[in-house]
Formats: sequence, C-alpha cells, structure tokens
Amino acid sequence: MLHTKTSQIEEIIGEAIAKARHYTEPQLISVVDQIDYIDAYQFMNHGQVVDHHRLFWRSAEEDFTMVGVGTASKLFATNERRFKEVQSLWNEIREHAVIYNRYGEKGTGVVALGGFSFDSKQKNASPWEAFPDSQMTIPAYLLTNKNGKSFLTTNVMIFPEDHQQQVVNQIAADHEKLLSFTEHDFRLPERINISEVAPELWKASVKEATDDIKKGLLEKVVLARELRIAFSEPVQIASVLKALAESQDNSYIFAFESEGEYFVGATPERLAKVDKRELISTCLAGTVPRGETEAEDQHLGSDLLHDPKNRQEHQFVVEMIREAVEACSTNVDIPEEPVLYPLKNLQHLYTPVRATLDEGYTILDVIEKLHPTPALGGMPQERSVEYIRHHETLNRGWYAGPIGWFDDHNNGEFAVAIRSALIKNDSASLFAGCGVVENSDPQAEYEETAVKLKPMLSVLGGY
Repeated sequence: MLHTKTSQIEEIIGEAIAKARHYTEPQLISVVDQIDYIDAYQFMNHGQVVDHHRLFWRSAEEDFTMVGVGTASKLFATNERRFKEVQSLWNEIREHAVIYNRYGEKGTGVVALGGFSFDSKQKNASPWEAFPDSQMTIPAYLLTNKNGKSFLTTNVMIFPEDHQQQVVNQIAADHEKLLSFTEHDFRLPERINISEVAPELWKASVKEATDDIKKGLLEKVVLARELRIAFSEPVQIASVLKALAESQDNSYIFAFESEGEYFVGATPERLAKVDKRELISTCLAGTVPRGETEAEDQHLGSDLLHDPKNRQEHQFVVEMIREAVEACSTNVDIPEEPVLYPLKNLQHLYTPVRATLDEGYTILDVIEKLHPTPALGGMPQERSVEYIRHHETLNRGWYAGPIGWFDDHNNGEFAVAIRSALIKNDSASLFAGCGVVENSDPQAEYEETAVKLKPMLSVLGGY
C-alpha cells in the first residue's frame, strides 16, 4: 500500500512540468513511500510485466537489498574518463532533481545501479554487445528492503511536453502492476550441456605469461577463462538470484539486465563502500577450497596463510589499495596480517581497509583509483591490463569490472564482478581467473579456476 496520495502525486507532477517548461529542460522527480513488505525475488521476477530492464543488488553483510525496474535515466560513458563523466552526468541530474523522501534511508530516492567493463579500451564486443562500456541506471521504480522494511521509490523524468494526467495515469498503472501479483514458484532449468572454452590454449597462455614475467615484462598478471552451459529452456533470472542468495549468504548478489540478457553473480569481493564518509575497502586475494572435514578445512586454511605465492599475491593487493585509499582519505587503518575469509566453496586471504573519505571526493573517485586491483589485473597496473587485452583468450566485458550503486546522500558500494555469468536466453558463459606469477604452474592455475567456477556452477547445474 502506497502512503502518498494521488492528489499529492498530481501536484508534484504539475510542479515538475511547470519547472521543465520554464527552464526548457527535463526535471527528475523522486517520491519515496514505505510499503507493506515485499519479497525482493518475487518483485524482481514480477518486474518484467512493467519493463525488461531490471537490476538487483543484495549486500553481503547487512539486511539490505535493492531491485530496480525500468529506467528514469541512464548514465553512459565510453572512454578513459568514464568514471568522471558518469559522476558529471550524475551531478547534473542530482542538482535539478526534486526529491520527496521523508524516510532518508540509504538506497532510497535517486539511486543509480549498474557497472563498468573491466577494460574501456577493449575493442572486441562479443559476447557483450548488450552491455555498454559503462551503464548506471536510475530505475523508474526501486524496491529497497532494509531491516525487514520495504520502501518503493518512484523516479520520473518530466519533459516540457509532458501532460500531467497522462504521467499520473501511467504511474498509477505501473504501481498497480508491480504491487499486485501472485507468488512465483522459483525453478532452475535443466542443464543439457557444459563445455570448456579452449582449456589447453588457456594453459599455454599461462605458460607464456610466466615466461614474460621471468623476462621482466611485468610482475604479475591475472588471466581468466570461460566455461559455457546450455539449458533445456530460457533461464529465469530471479530463480538464479534466489538460489545464489541461499547458497552464498556472505557474498554480494547482483544482476543487471540489458536488452534481454543478464549479467549475474555472487561475489565475495567488495571494492569500496562509502557510508556517511566512512570508506571501507577489501583486500581479497589468495584462494583454496574448503575442506570436506573440519580438520581438512583448517589444514587448507593454514597452508593458505603460509603459502609464499598466495601471500605475495595478497600483499600486491594490500599495497595498491593502501596507495589508492591514502590519495583521497585520512585515518587509514590496515592490519599488518591477513586472516581467512571462508565461503561455502572457497576460502580467501582477507585484509580489511578503513578510512575517512576526504571532502570533495565521491565513491566513483575511489573506484577509479582502485580499479583494477592487482587481484583482477596484475602488476604494474597499466602494463598488466594491456597484457590482458592482447593475450587473454576472451573479452571480459563486465566480468571483473566494478559493479554497484550510489545514492543522492553520497552513500554507495561497489564490488568486483567475479563468480559471475553472462546469461543469454537458454545459455550461459561463466568466467574465472587466477593470478599468474613467475613460478605459476599452468595445471595448478587451471585447477584453481575450476574451484572458483564452483559457486556459479553449483546453482546452474554443474555440480
């Protein structure tokens, strides 16, 4: 049930049209209502009755989920200045937006959700034709579930030529569709085929990389590979999200729909979070499986903590993130030693980073400085990304890129889009990578990527 009355909506729309005509430019309005609690996965599934552009984000550490449906505005940028350009577009929209939000909860009101590709200079579009280099969407309708409460934000871009009653009627019709539905029975499709893409070629690329590292061309590079799955019927994205949430309870669950295709995943790796100027980042690098028994699990974890290759890989990430955070923050706090971060299938080396973001900086400034970390690209940063561009056997697209959200209160959070899949109708491409250093063994790295593919495979029928 919506608390904002139709007469109030009419008044808000009328004022926005008058302002748009006066200034001869579009006017964004945003109205937030608290509503009866709605299940986020049901809302995600049902949202397709209004629009096939849907977005999903669930936090890894708190009861906080957002589901976007439709588009009030999209923020695009396609060059090396993409983070600054998106920030500029956001500032312009936010400056002229009129927001009716008496609740003030983060993730309500004017919120942008989306992501950026791993490499803005990548020229090969396949298989990512539906996903531009960067795309942050202010959804027309945004469900925010936080601590057992549901809020519905309605965002509308008003144009000078709009007619008040037509806009009011359209919003009322959309609300009726979105909030009136029967519960969906979530079901995952049957997998009919699974195939690895050129595994021997990928192993050869790892061997070539170790040779290049020994020659001093770079210190470390992360190489990713692809696995493909075919299903008996089209994949329903809400079913995948619900299954991921149930199996990966301490990961970020995300999905972005674009032109009927989905990029979806469960990533444990936060890139950065800003909440009331408190900046939190995560160093997550170094991976082993979970054990079958508690004793085996502890043994694997202990080996990881004392393994020179994994500790070196982790330290690369710590030092890079330290440098990036110190460039825009004060009160930087980084522990000297990593600890274990256990997931259902994997365990990682983990070092948290906390700081206070300096005035004048935003979360996109932080993301620009952090991306890509050595855990996703390598060292040195620019040289490793260029190496990936010319030697990797796939186009990463949004895989390993920054994905997340920010709101008009300067809150926001971005994660790294790993443990993910690109889903097209009845097929999916899964991606996983590993850090290559001079003593890396191609077969061992191949087996590490197989471990990293398990979280998505377990949901999509591979295990």
